[in-house]
Amino acid sequence: MQVTPFSDQELISQYLDGNERAFEELLNRHRNKIYTSIYLFVKDQSLAEDIFQEVFIKIINTLRSGKYNHEGKFVQWAMRIAYNMCVDQFRRKKRRPQVAPTETFDIFDVLHVTDDNMETSMIKSQTHQKIRHLVDNLPPEQREVVILRHYADMSFKEISQLTRVSINTALGRMRYALINIRKMIEEKEIILQ
Repeated sequence: MQVTPFSDQELISQYLDGNERAFEELLNRHRNKIYTSIYLFVKDQSLAEDIFQEVFIKIINTLRSGKYNHEGKFVQWAMRIAYNMCVDQFRRKKRRPQVAPTETFDIFDVLHVTDDNMETSMIKSQTHQKIRHLVDNLPPEQREVVILRHYADMSFKEISQLTRVSINTALGRMRYALINIRKMIEEKEIILQ
């Protein structure tokens, strides 16, 4: 007999009825997506962990106060909170996100990739570095859409809601990001394996 997992809304209801494990399940279900998105924006592991904790404290407080509006999906709501906290952090620091690995975290470590031989692994690693560098050199609005679309795996509708722009604007920014990446590849004669 297959057990059907509870929906996010069912877990929220259980949590509000006093079941702490329901919230733990909800957190575990969405942890990687939310943390990875935060990290890609702030580029600092300890800061990302702090913001991640702040996001879930805000979520708990909102749920307990009865102010959660469950018309939308939980993860989109949580991503909006995370995004807004990252934006607040940038305003305080006056800097923009960069997509680049650190010694302790690399987004491509989170992605599931089949085992390759050493040569293929090296080529992929070099290609990922080249792509990250190209994304880093995009204008901020275009870089933001690329991060949310390809690294946070959000739809254009989710991106438009999160960044408070129209879907057409989000699509346009992605289009220009791709055009700019192609231009940089041609100008710098970059070869992506």
